[in-house]
Amino acid sequence: MGILDFLSGEFIDVIEWTDDTNDTLVWRFEREGNAIKYGAKLTVREGQAAVFIHEGQLADVFSPGMYILETNNMPILTTLQSWDHGFNSPFKSEIYFVNTTRFQDLKWGTKNPIMCRDPEFGPVRLRAFGTYTIRVSDPGRFLTEIVGTDGEFTTDEISYQIRNIIVARFSNALAASGIPVLDMAANTMDLGKLIAAKVSPELAEFGLEMPAFYIENISLPPAVEEAMDKRTSMGVIGDLGRYTQFSAAEAMTEAAKNPAGGGMGEGLGMGMGMAMAGQMAQGMNAQQAPAAAPVAPPPPPPERVWHIAENGATKGPFSRAALGRMAADSSLSRETMVWTAGQDGWKKAGDIDELAQLFTVMPPPPPPAAPAAD
Repeated sequence: MGILDFLSGEFIDVIEWTDDTNDTLVWRFEREGNAIKYGAKLTVREGQAAVFIHEGQLADVFSPGMYILETNNMPILTTLQSWDHGFNSPFKSEIYFVNTTRFQDLKWGTKNPIMCRDPEFGPVRLRAFGTYTIRVSDPGRFLTEIVGTDGEFTTDEISYQIRNIIVARFSNALAASGIPVLDMAANTMDLGKLIAAKVSPELAEFGLEMPAFYIENISLPPAVEEAMDKRTSMGVIGDLGRYTQFSAAEAMTEAAKNPAGGGMGEGLGMGMGMAMAGQMAQGMNAQQAPAAAPVAPPPPPPERVWHIAENGATKGPFSRAALGRMAADSSLSRETMVWTAGQDGWKKAGDIDELAQLFTVMPPPPPPAAPAAD
């Protein structure tokens, strides 16, 4: 074999990539120091794009198809490199294959709770998680902006950055949406579309797009969810007395099914039975009791007391009965000035209806006695 045959065998003449992984975005064709033969065949399959890098510059981007690497297929490269020797010399360039298919079921989630103001519960903390889908829309931009010289670029290397963008936009959209917490489950699809619309412009700067975005769950803190579960349980239970009886009967049934419990199980069953019997008796007594107990009469109003003014001095207090005895012995007259709590100043006893009744007219003298019989 001559030296020319040896050198021609060192040139690469078939360039292709078959991907057997599910997370590789970019793969660099390894030439291992060998030059690419002028006129070599390049095969780009569906769901792929091939990016030529020549002397550190992006030369050409090839879409799916089979190409023969000649000057008429690489106009940009031809202007970058002036080939001599009749364009038959090999050239050393880097070829990156970019996977343009969709990468699905990528995870996202909030590391810290999102503070929101709910119209029913007030300030609440929310967490959320879900999945999203990305694909490379501009292989050249993606290679220059993100990949660089990485020979094998996977989704794990960019998913963290995308998650940060999603969480930031999701927090803003959720806080500004004004959707009540109890209604968010019915609006996850609309929220997903809103988030995708906010994230897509930023991803476009990296040569990526987000065809789908899904919110799987929006949750409250465990303590709040537990309180809501209790509230829901109370609404489902309804009659608390009947629920207690039902729980006691269930406990007795479970204790009877457990023979290993021995005396403890029997004692528990007896205790539950006695408690249930007591509750049933209370329920029967409550049914037999009258609908409403008679209302006790209000207490009598407190008795009023009176003060008397005589010769610039006051006496008392006196009850109405005492004033009646004084009126009987003429020590209290209609002109006597009296006062009681709540009265506007001193008044004559005869001008007060309650005391005027004490000064009654003396009865007329009795009729003469009948003459004695002879």
